Amino acid sequence: MSKEVKRRTLQGRVVSDKMDKTIVVATRLTYEHPQFGKVLRKTKNYKVHDEEQVAKVGDVVEFYETAPIAKTKYMRLARVVSKAPAKA
Repeated sequence: MSKEVKRRTLQGRVVSDKMDKTIVVATRLTYEHPQFGKVLRKTKNYKVHDEEQVAKVGDVVEFYETAPIAKTKYMRLARVVSKAPAKA
């Protein structure tokens, strides 16, 4: 009997790929203030493990939560959803 683990998956844009096998991904959360009703945006950065180093700055990626890999890194890259547009 296999036990399937439900993992938290997120999507975001790569903001840095300067580290070795690590990318920094910014995710945006929008929510409405409970009392005033104003729509607020909150951005959080995650360090994501990218073993094959396929993601580049500007790409939209999907990643999931795992056991800690390093002190601040506990996410792994699942796939690159869309590539960044090429600069002319």
